[in-house]
Amino acid sequence: MKTYTLYQIDSFTRTPFAGNPAGVITNADGLSDDAMQRIARELNNSETAFFLSPPDDTCDGHLRYFTPTTEVPVCGHATIAALYAKAKEANLGGRVLRIKTGVGILPVEVRDDGTDYTVSMTQGKFVLSEPLQKEETDALLASLHLTADEMDPRCPVRIASTGHSKVMVCLKSAQTLNALEPDNAGLTNLSRRIGCNGYFLFTFDTAREGILTEGRMFAPAVGVAEDPVTGNAHGPLGGYLVRFGLARPGDDGVLRFTGFQGEKIGRPGKVHVEVRVRNGEPETVKIRGEAVIVFKTTLSVPASAAVPR
Repeated sequence: MKTYTLYQIDSFTRTPFAGNPAGVITNADGLSDDAMQRIARELNNSETAFFLSPPDDTCDGHLRYFTPTTEVPVCGHATIAALYAKAKEANLGGRVLRIKTGVGILPVEVRDDGTDYTVSMTQGKFVLSEPLQKEETDALLASLHLTADEMDPRCPVRIASTGHSKVMVCLKSAQTLNALEPDNAGLTNLSRRIGCNGYFLFTFDTAREGILTEGRMFAPAVGVAEDPVTGNAHGPLGGYLVRFGLARPGDDGVLRFTGFQGEKIGRPGKVHVEVRVRNGEPETVKIRGEAVIVFKTTLSVPASAAVPR
């Protein structure tokens, strides 16, 4: 048997059982792909992160991410969770680490305020798709049980990505957002057609102090019916807001805002977003979040199951 250190960590919150839960194994060297997938399925979080030793001197570590059904290239809340666990284990203090992911090597900053850590993740290059075809938009609205009148007319439906794409859908009201009960089969079928597994629904209709948007995220095609608080949605959202002139940067050329998510499923959390803008275009995107350890334990895996095959 080989023994691994396993955490359950809630990201984008300091309150246990809120925010977005992620499994983290901080010493994952030796686990096979199959073993990682089985562990992720057993934990049944939207993502589980596996921290591996750096393959060479170009990075400080390698993260792999699995939903209960498949590997994904990158995950915001699981990155926050994994680096928070590493900071706690190693008393890292404040520093920037180069983390290899499925979308390349990304800088991740661990900040130490003297009492606890926050983690800031620079995401990949912002990319915006061409508009969806009319029949695709119609299928989307049908699967979400929405009408065109419920959409914010300022906000076109587009696929946005900083490494893991999301369909951006803006609604006029928080009431409509919180009443959503999507057709998961319909969204899954549409994901196969458009090559995007995540659907981020958001609104500017919020009375929460310091909050710009409220959102919900659905990704049934990868086994995530609803994700509580999504870093890989809020980063692209920042680029999307800049591209369509829906929010403006400050005098220093940086758009800063906070998104709120997770209330509907009882796991509220906040994602802090920074988008550096150059010549009116998103140049770099960062997300920042808090975290809290819910539990730490060990996991024993038969050596035969751990060996890569």
